Amino acid sequence: MLTIFKYQFMQNALIAGLLVGMLCSMLSLFVVLRRMAFIGEGIAHAAFGGIAFALLFNLNLLLTANIFCIILAVLIGFTSKKGKLSEDSSIGLFLTTSMALGVILLKLRKEYTSEVYGYLFGNILAVSRSDVIGLLILSVLVVAFIVYFYKQIQYFIFDEDMAKVAGIPVKFFYYSLLVILAMVIVMSVQVVGVILVSALIIIPATVSLLVAKRFTPALILSVIIGIFSTFSGLITSYYAKLPSGAVIVITLFLIFVVVLSGKKVYDVINRKKQEAEGQEAP
Repeated sequence: MLTIFKYQFMQNALIAGLLVGMLCSMLSLFVVLRRMAFIGEGIAHAAFGGIAFALLFNLNLLLTANIFCIILAVLIGFTSKKGKLSEDSSIGLFLTTSMALGVILLKLRKEYTSEVYGYLFGNILAVSRSDVIGLLILSVLVVAFIVYFYKQIQYFIFDEDMAKVAGIPVKFFYYSLLVILAMVIVMSVQVVGVILVSALIIIPATVSLLVAKRFTPALILSVIIGIFSTFSGLITSYYAKLPSGAVIVITLFLIFVVVLSGKKVYDVINRKKQEAEGQEAP
């Protein structure tokens, strides 16, 4: 099985997949607990506008999409915090506008744009060595940020009002998480695509929270799930000759189904055991 990694493109795909799996699943817990899932989905779809802009003007795709999505994420946060719009309304506004802008920009290009398919659905086998280096740098920065501000981030995630009273700069962490989320999503687009990246942002934490009751174990389990799903999904897609991004997401869904089913069975057994013990008690 490991002989497939003798090829350079498969090595790039493996490293990129593992880094994306780690980054997305790490942020997944923050996104789910803060109820920012729709923001992640909005940024993922809004990346289409940045990609179309880069293609039209022959700019660097990743750099342009990163700048575009960071601006968009900050605007979503600003309009929901300072404006009279709800967070969901702000996301819907910018998401649909960005998608419409992307369609118009691609039409103005007047050329066949084969790259768009790869960015919509992912093409991990096309990841270059420079992309891997970019992902590695981003991974180091994100992990360093989370480790350094670990306790403050936990406080902010669980109780923003009390964190503010305690003197924690909640605005800084709110906008920092939005910017980090935007950058991670853009870098993940090549692996799983715009359409599927939101699944990698949401499902790992959803699964881990079914099992773990504390923050740190849930974070570790979420990362393990993300890395396992990308690795196994990549192997399966290679031999089955299927799109890697879609297979990774299906793998995540199957993990969710297995864990949820197992938890339900465990709860039933545990409840029956407690009832039996209650009946035996005098």
